[in-house]
Amino acid sequence: MALTLEQLNAASPAEAVALLDGLYEHSPWIAGQALAQRPFTSLAHIKHAMVQVLAQAGEQAQLDLIRAHPELAGKAMQTNTLTAESTNEQNKAGLTQCTPEELAHIQNLNRQYGERFGFPFILAVRGPRGLGLPKAEILATFERRLRNHPDFERAEALRNIHRIAEIRLNDKFGYVPTLGNDVWDWQEKLAQHTDPGYAELGQLTVTYLTDAHRACAQRISHWMREIGFDEVEIDAVGNVVGRYHPAVAGAQYLLTGSHYDTVRNGGKYDGRLGIFVPMACVRELHRQSKRLPFGIEVVAFAEEEGQRYKATFLGSGALTGDFNPDWLDQQDADGITMRAAMQHAGLCIDDIPKLQRNPAHYLGFIEVHIEQGPVLNELDLPLGVVTAINASVRYQCSITGMASHAGTTPMNRRRDAAVGVAELALFMETRAAQDGDSVATIGMLQVPNGSINVVPGQCHFSLDIRAPSNAQRDALRDDILARLAEICERRGLQYRTEQTMQESAAPSAPEWQQRWEAAVQALGVPVFHLPSGAGHDAMKLHKILPQAMLFVRGLNSGISHNPLESSTNDDMQLAVDAFGHVLQQLAA
Repeated sequence: MALTLEQLNAASPAEAVALLDGLYEHSPWIAGQALAQRPFTSLAHIKHAMVQVLAQAGEQAQLDLIRAHPELAGKAMQTNTLTAESTNEQNKAGLTQCTPEELAHIQNLNRQYGERFGFPFILAVRGPRGLGLPKAEILATFERRLRNHPDFERAEALRNIHRIAEIRLNDKFGYVPTLGNDVWDWQEKLAQHTDPGYAELGQLTVTYLTDAHRACAQRISHWMREIGFDEVEIDAVGNVVGRYHPAVAGAQYLLTGSHYDTVRNGGKYDGRLGIFVPMACVRELHRQSKRLPFGIEVVAFAEEEGQRYKATFLGSGALTGDFNPDWLDQQDADGITMRAAMQHAGLCIDDIPKLQRNPAHYLGFIEVHIEQGPVLNELDLPLGVVTAINASVRYQCSITGMASHAGTTPMNRRRDAAVGVAELALFMETRAAQDGDSVATIGMLQVPNGSINVVPGQCHFSLDIRAPSNAQRDALRDDILARLAEICERRGLQYRTEQTMQESAAPSAPEWQQRWEAAVQALGVPVFHLPSGAGHDAMKLHKILPQAMLFVRGLNSGISHNPLESSTNDDMQLAVDAFGHVLQQLAA
């Protein structure tokens, strides 16, 4: 019979420890100390209480806990001495049915890992969805983590131990994060669509108005209709717009959503999480035949990443009146103009100005997004409330020197374009670090028609500059561009810069930030504040509406724009619950 919060809160200390037995391998003291925080208000409250106990226990206690765990497919499994919980987990991941070759490979990895770190490799093998990871993914993770720094790997082991305990706690309470699973599954299905050249490599890439992009739009629109949205359309820039009507016609709408395009070889959750979380909430309202005093408009923005064309935020920019008609003449790498791509997709370009939203018709804009950084992951917190989105500016640049023979041109006679960019990159690293919270990146760097024995005569490169305030961003940009001019003057080079994007800092509207804070607190999770270093559609909507964002923890150090980007069904469930709580606040 499933355990309940009421039972746990009412039990004696000894009974409560017994009820939570088995969460942490051979370590009942963690749950025992966490019980001091009773009464618990939610499972998330229990989980975080145990995280705090281990964080405060010290390094030796943490190492002892890690070493209390069995190796994957190790001696304990072969001699049937695993705990019942570990047996179930390794069985779900197929580790109890390894071939002799697989077993030998895992044992070799266990040996290498033990020699390097002094403790066993820990992985939550039931995975982010709880169903069990494929053996191939387990082996790839094992091999990747062998390269980590020992201090980082100890922390990663603990994070996986907490995930194992989370799943075991869910099992004890008979709890299934149903909506989190649905959000997870929608993202998995949408990730089946990917651009040519990447599909063959098993990589996710969806750029503006490709066949894969249009397939994503069709699938999202189909799901919106299926789950109960009253109106669904694909608009003139390719946004998928779903509207769930208010209880009374003419009432305002809450605007929400995020983007469904991706970077090249990116992750499944960047942007898309912010589409499916509100969709799950709308579906629940429809199932309950419930209407709110306001409507809900969910927009799956067609473009945010700036991958196919230099322009960015095409989807959200159209809603704020920021779509520049000159962008229609931009060409992609194959020479296809944006205008031609839109016409091929059947979009009505003449209708783009009509997409601009009237702020009087909306309450505000909120966005859920995977964090895309390590902060929540390192703190073992599932959710974070965003205080502001950093200011940013981007450039496409080139330096032109003189191509010459690599063997016969003396070092002091060269006009090397690549060395000019290299010197600039090193300056950017030092200058941005002086601010502490500014960042500057050369993310694209190319020597056109380069040869191994030719001094580079030209370099194309990008600049991405971000800071918490407009003034700080502008000072960093000015210093970088001044150093670019100085380098080229000194080295006899020419340069060209083209600004492709500039966005102001977007502080969260206090009353909307407070709604996210109240929602997170109601879930029994600590309220943690952080800024967003990444740009989001919310920073465009900030120009016309009050906005605030909620971040969801990412796995694998919170990495994003990378196939390792991941999150759990439990964290996605908490995001849906938090969004639903904001809806309740607005309705009240």
